[in-house]
Amino acid sequence: MNKWVKSVSAFAIAGTLLTGAALLTNTAGPAQQVQAAESDVLRNVVNVAGSGELSVKPDIVTLTIGVETEAATAKEAQSANSAKMAKIQSVLKDTWKVDAKDLQTGQFYVQPNYSYSEKEGQKVNGYTAYHSLNVTYRDLTKVGQLLDAASEAGANRISDVRFSTENTDQYQEQVIDKAMSNAKLKASAIAKSAGRSLGVVVNVTLSGGGETPVYMQNEMLMSKAAADTGGSTSLEAGEVTLKANVSVTYELK
Repeated sequence: MNKWVKSVSAFAIAGTLLTGAALLTNTAGPAQQVQAAESDVLRNVVNVAGSGELSVKPDIVTLTIGVETEAATAKEAQSANSAKMAKIQSVLKDTWKVDAKDLQTGQFYVQPNYSYSEKEGQKVNGYTAYHSLNVTYRDLTKVGQLLDAASEAGANRISDVRFSTENTDQYQEQVIDKAMSNAKLKASAIAKSAGRSLGVVVNVTLSGGGETPVYMQNEMLMSKAAADTGGSTSLEAGEVTLKANVSVTYELK
């Protein structure tokens, strides 16, 4: 009789321990359950990078138009340079209808020019005045004519010609679609090689990208000799490249 009681008691204790263990397992906190689920997902995903490009015609050009003048004194150099720049601004605003907001001073300086000889050493040999305007223009069919007009008005330094697109947002969806398609192509290939199939997108990060404008950086020196040839300036805008880069995580089935 005593042996039977002891056996029952032992069985009851063992059952209580098993039940308690089950309860502890089933009553894990929400945070622990989420972590377990996330760990399970992370074991079944693939991360890929995708890129997309779109070439479009530019609709805006920015350029630097400058005037450089040398004279015996700083005052003479600055005065003569200012007169030329005033004429250029008048031509741009009145004849070419460039809005005031599209004209911005780039650089302005008056500096001495030095010469050196063994007899006299270093001495000031006149002054140079320089003034430049950063110009934004939207009629790309007349950029060459605009530069010719600026040259005739006194501009002798033209540089940093940059063709671009003013509103990149209108192309953003197309570029991102290309980047996502590129990412999916890579992820599908990886899944196939691993004997799996591609599931839903778990996470997407958009980074980098932007616009690659068309630059013409070689400075053009507008001289009287060039003007006398009677030829007009011709610039080709080419195409602007828009880019997008994505990092995508896919679930693997």
